Amino acid sequence: MSNKTSGVEGAMTEYVTTMIGDQLFGLPISRVQDVFMPERLTRVPLASSDVAGVLNLRGRIVTAIDMRARLGLPKADSGRPPMAVGVDLRGESYGLLIDSIGEVMKLPDDSREDNPVNLDPRMAKMSAGVHRLDGQLMVVLDVDRVLEITSDMLAA
Repeated sequence: MSNKTSGVEGAMTEYVTTMIGDQLFGLPISRVQDVFMPERLTRVPLASSDVAGVLNLRGRIVTAIDMRARLGLPKADSGRPPMAVGVDLRGESYGLLIDSIGEVMKLPDDSREDNPVNLDPRMAKMSAGVHRLDGQLMVVLDVDRVLEITSDMLAA
């Protein structure tokens, strides 16, 4: 299944939408392996604060990344357990811990804009641009940038 379609209206990309804090984010559906509820996270000694731990997902070891911590947001106080979006980078599996999962949106590539100058710098360094939706800004997460920060930290 391709995440890009082209035709009369131009190229389109499908995004899995998520909420982290009060901000709407979109992940290209081509990068999303699955969506799951993380269970039995095992803490990793000496790991950075945004590595929530590791878990076993259908026989694969998955590193769970706390996106709230990655973005410098306080811990959620909603009492609801986090959701996770499963992604891969260079053969390694990661679960991005988010507050909630939304719908899949198909948006035209030509409506994606560069990051606005007033976008929080922590979001901007992980963003591949934004889409302006009705009364809301959707930040497009660049999965490689989100995970390369972790790879650098883990290698240190």
